[in-house]
Amino acid sequence: MDINDFYNKVVQICNKEIVLRDEPMRIHTLTKIGGKADLFVLPESYEQMVDIIKLIHAYQLPFMLLGNGSNVIVRDGGIRGLVVHMRNLSDLFVKGEQLVAQGGADIKQASQLALKYELSGLEFACGIPGSIGGAMVMNAGAYGGEVKDVIDHVKVVNHEGEFLKLSKDELELDYRSSIIGKKKMIVLEAVFNLEPGVGKQIKGKMDDFTYQRESKQPLEYPSVGSVFKRPPGYFAGKLIQDSGLQGKGVGGAEVSTKHAGFIVNKNEATATDYIETINLVRDTVKEKFGVELELEAKIVGEDS
Repeated sequence: MDINDFYNKVVQICNKEIVLRDEPMRIHTLTKIGGKADLFVLPESYEQMVDIIKLIHAYQLPFMLLGNGSNVIVRDGGIRGLVVHMRNLSDLFVKGEQLVAQGGADIKQASQLALKYELSGLEFACGIPGSIGGAMVMNAGAYGGEVKDVIDHVKVVNHEGEFLKLSKDELELDYRSSIIGKKKMIVLEAVFNLEPGVGKQIKGKMDDFTYQRESKQPLEYPSVGSVFKRPPGYFAGKLIQDSGLQGKGVGGAEVSTKHAGFIVNKNEATATDYIETINLVRDTVKEKFGVELELEAKIVGEDS
């Protein structure tokens, strides 16, 4: 289907103001890199989301879902087809001892709302730079906690535009994986089971996690966050550090001197710089230690 025809179909579902053409992805990703998306839409309701997904399915148009761009590297040639951004579906509220979050909400904000209501369970998420949807896809975790520890159920839409409600057991949550990612579902809403706590203790734990994160991670530069999954029996950052790769890179991308598990956009890096630096790290670690590093971040889009 011609992209112009598809645009005309989408603006019958959504306001023209939330359907953008040739949108630079670098302004929507935490790496601050990436080419343009043919179409970029920001649905404002579940109904709009479902109608868009049904349209995509009917016309077999390539599409990508974007939360807050924390775990994705967009190539310099950009993205063909449609990018669906969840920014306008980001409500959060507490109901009793449960926290309800729309898929586009920031998981860090969810942890702050839990603190406000003196509910414990989401402290681990206070520094995770991702959306609720992304956190569910990846079973996000930090400091000994994971999404699977507190999730009750999730409402999703599948690739055919059907609503589904998935219980914790149905989510198949494992290390950085879930059924949501495997079947390319879209998270509309997640419900977390929390426990009453003492505000000062919850805040103290979050402050400690924040200090650990800020003192060890290169937050002063744009990055995709943790680039590689933890290989069995090893730590990716330690392997990279022991390979002498800190400070090395291609173009404007560099392996962080502060935390070897991060690759930073230090000087107006292109996506090509970033990806070639990833390849340099993987090749070097494989050569020195015989360990294959698996990406935690996703690389999408077209080469320039």
